[in-house]
Amino acid sequence: MSSFIKGTMWLAGSIFLVKILGFVNRMIIARLIGEEGVGLYMAVFPAFILTVTAVQFGLPIAVTRSIAAAKNDRQRKHIFISSIFFTLSLATLFTPLLIVLAPYLAEMLFHDKRAVYPLYAIAPSIPIIAISSILRGYFHGMMNMKPAALSQLIEQIVRIGLIIVSGRMLLPFGIEYAAAGAMAAATAGELASLLYLLLSFRFEWRKIRKWPGKRVNRQLAGELAETALPAVGSRLIGSGAWFLEPIVVVKSLAIAGLTAGAAMREYGVLTGYALPLMFLPSFLTVALSSSLVPDISESYSKKQYNAISWRINESLRFCFSTGGFAVIVLFLFSEPLMSLMYHTKKGADLIQFMAPFFLLYYCQGPLQAVLQALNLSRAAMMNSLFGAAVKLCVIFLFARLPQFGIMGAAIGIAASIVLVTLLHTASMLKAVPMKLPYGLYLKMALLLVFTYLAVKSVLPLLMVSPVLHLLSGITVCFIVYMFGAAALGIFKRRDVTMILFWRS
Repeated sequence: MSSFIKGTMWLAGSIFLVKILGFVNRMIIARLIGEEGVGLYMAVFPAFILTVTAVQFGLPIAVTRSIAAAKNDRQRKHIFISSIFFTLSLATLFTPLLIVLAPYLAEMLFHDKRAVYPLYAIAPSIPIIAISSILRGYFHGMMNMKPAALSQLIEQIVRIGLIIVSGRMLLPFGIEYAAAGAMAAATAGELASLLYLLLSFRFEWRKIRKWPGKRVNRQLAGELAETALPAVGSRLIGSGAWFLEPIVVVKSLAIAGLTAGAAMREYGVLTGYALPLMFLPSFLTVALSSSLVPDISESYSKKQYNAISWRINESLRFCFSTGGFAVIVLFLFSEPLMSLMYHTKKGADLIQFMAPFFLLYYCQGPLQAVLQALNLSRAAMMNSLFGAAVKLCVIFLFARLPQFGIMGAAIGIAASIVLVTLLHTASMLKAVPMKLPYGLYLKMALLLVFTYLAVKSVLPLLMVSPVLHLLSGITVCFIVYMFGAAALGIFKRRDVTMILFWRS
């Protein structure tokens, strides 16, 4: 049984459940605190993610890569101890810094004093996430995806349970307290996740603790830094752009004539309603990305370029085939999905506009994982920088125009997705002697057009009940899509064997 396939399937299943639970989590938050509360929640979240990124310092991906290449338990102990010490040191510095700067961030950047309470509530989770990320990186490097997968499920279950309780208790005091309760529930979920990871790690610790590890091995530390520095640069660029995004959006919408509260509601519809629904199908590609790093790192160290080329092309075929179905469903059923999930059709137009571009987004994670595995984190960092700059510029240019409004932010996100995906592909092709399957891309375009036209013509004949209409429509879409994919050779017989029996 292939460890790559087994690990990917473990992650795919768990991430799917995590995505579903995360989606339920956002639905509960949206229904409890409304559009403005979601906007407040999502506006402060990027500041938290930026801090977490700085604390992690790119070490999770570096730990995965180094553990996968480590020759013995002694090296693994050096890698683990060095990483834990470094990330905890950064957490000790940045956690108090976020707490001290919270009032300034709320008033000067978000123009809403209420944002300080969610920031205070989420700050304690930073050192917890720092340790958890190193443990997950260690398990990924050992190709043991089960502990990391189950820990994420535990986190979401605890978070949802506490959000329901805290949201109802704190909502009478104001949406800022309800949003803070949601953040505090996230902190508790992260703590539960860490406790499970520590319990799982005790077996690994028994194997590696016997080796002397008081002094840091300089060569191993250098290898960690070689991967971590560009990786943290790339993550900081992405997190920094996300941090600036609500600021640019709110200011641009203010120029367009919206009040601060109205701007928060519009941003809440985009980031709390539309984007989570579009990110939901990425569970497969996220799992694939995590498994690709150790697998391709090992092949690259052995100079097995044919194996790398085959794995990349198969991964892209997988991303396009699964992402294509998601794009069609989102494009055709955006309004009924929004009505079912949030009892509103707001954001459906944003989904229809962005859905075609998200086909490239579903490929972006695996491409970045390939670059990191090939020790091209610097190239990934520069690509992310260009994409972030373009996104913010496009958002400012369009969102401040009344005829575009929040759609200007959607245009900026789409432009960034296209640019970064193309740059990642170009960087990969420079490092790996391979040919892209352009015939596959042409077949995918034909499949999407065929499925759209076929399902569109059948929809008026389906059941009238909204829920049954949605379910029957998605079912018909799946049948048509799978038939077309099989006829065009996009979906192959061995894919069934791989999924059912975990055999490559």
